[in-house]
Amino acid sequence: MAKGLAIDVHGLTKRFGQKVAVDSIDVAVPDGEVWGFLGPNGSGKTTTIRMLCGLLRPDAGQGTCLGFDILTQAEQIKRTVGYMTQKFSFWEDLSIRENLEFVARMYELQDRNAKVDDTIKRLGLENRQGQLAGELSGGWKQRLALAACMLHSPRLLLLDEPTAGVDPKARRDFWDEIHRLSSAGLTVLVSTHYMDEAERCDRIVYISLGKIVARGTVAEVIEQSKLFTFIVEGEGARQLAERLCGQQGVEFVSFFGAALHVSGKDRVALERVLSPYRQQHGLSIQEAVPSLEDVFIQLQGENGDSP
Repeated sequence: MAKGLAIDVHGLTKRFGQKVAVDSIDVAVPDGEVWGFLGPNGSGKTTTIRMLCGLLRPDAGQGTCLGFDILTQAEQIKRTVGYMTQKFSFWEDLSIRENLEFVARMYELQDRNAKVDDTIKRLGLENRQGQLAGELSGGWKQRLALAACMLHSPRLLLLDEPTAGVDPKARRDFWDEIHRLSSAGLTVLVSTHYMDEAERCDRIVYISLGKIVARGTVAEVIEQSKLFTFIVEGEGARQLAERLCGQQGVEFVSFFGAALHVSGKDRVALERVLSPYRQQHGLSIQEAVPSLEDVFIQLQGENGDSP
């Protein structure tokens, strides 16, 4: 049975004065999937998300979010999606429970106490529900924000860089929760700068200067890049970076720990550049499947984004 579409928009465009922040974007997200928005700061991710959830009106384009028209039914969209902003936006002088009770009143929910109780339990907040929000660590603030998004039982979550500034364990716990919610039928669109998070999405969309320049599964985006990558490791690997940069066929050289990733679209040229170093003592040069981060760096360079 074919899935319906939680998001189905075409030609989505937004201008701020002379600046085109979002330029004719098409997005179709099936129900129950987790999609990732990638792209550097200023690429248009946040503006797109705010149009999808009814907070910004597009200057051009059309489509639906959860079946509601993005141009004429913004209020209905706001009440049926959960939107988590980049910046923590709850009341720091209220406790976790008081924050959630306030949000429940804003949504005019029936059985508010029961819904708050259930959400606190589902998000593992029982032991901290009396703690002031301003005293929480980044990971617990994130969990509170997600709980507030989930209070009204949305069918779609729009998450704008939700794990920025939290520790690795909190990020992992957050993503475990996202996939648990997705397995229950929730659709999720999340913007992120973290490649390991992008790799946990069903599909990813890369936005540059307001335009979509790559989309698909991680494997498809890597294949579409037509990129070749060689990994240089061992004694003296780091010292090769300056020598390799700018050589014919070498589009970029990046450090990954103690290793160098040397990448470009001309495999023969890369082999030629690296050939003199293959016999160097203690040095290993192996071709590898490009990582998503390799592709990310390439897309930034190709589209004139700042690194």
